Amino acid sequence: MSLWMHFSSQNACSPLMEHLIFFHDYSMMLIIIIISLIFYTILFILTNLNYNHFLIENQMIELIWTISPMLILIFLALPSLKILYLSDETFLSFFTVKITGHQWFWTYEFSDFFNIEFDSFMMNKLLKMNSFRLLDVDSHFIIPMNLNIRLLINSSDVIHSWTIPSMGIKIDAIPGRLNQISLITKRPGLFFGQCSEICGINHSFMPIVLESTKMNLFFNWLYKFI
Repeated sequence: MSLWMHFSSQNACSPLMEHLIFFHDYSMMLIIIIISLIFYTILFILTNLNYNHFLIENQMIELIWTISPMLILIFLALPSLKILYLSDETFLSFFTVKITGHQWFWTYEFSDFFNIEFDSFMMNKLLKMNSFRLLDVDSHFIIPMNLNIRLLINSSDVIHSWTIPSMGIKIDAIPGRLNQISLITKRPGLFFGQCSEICGINHSFMPIVLESTKMNLFFNWLYKFI
């Protein structure tokens, strides 16, 4: 989760987020190199008093500054297309979870396991010393780690957005439409998110808590609903 004075991305907890952070660092490296070359060229032009009266054209320079941006865009497009491919549903999912946004809470439905369904509300009072204000919920969304889970997201009223930054997931919940995304968690723990689409007066009071755990603990949690 984000902490005070934390300006960079959260630690990656999914393969998709790892590739997104890599692509961000890779893009920033290319941008810094380009800006450095531009400033160097400007400084060289301003400090160089020599010039050529007979220079009319230079085909080689024009060829270089035409081909160089094309190559840079290709180097940016290749990892971007890889991330786009990974963000799509390319792997067989273990099970499906339907997530419905309401004003102002979330509903989770495990239709593959005896039609288990529950609501997740923000906790109005801090019941424990280690609780997080405005981020903890009464019912966690629990999934097993290292398995591909398919998420179906929709809304019952207005547009919401189911977002967990550490997973690299931000998908809109739109009334009358099902949006789909895959989710894989690489380690156990609690991962926090919030609705990222302004949906009303209590928009900032519908947090998301994803709990990643081992398979046996996940089935023990499911048995509580039976």
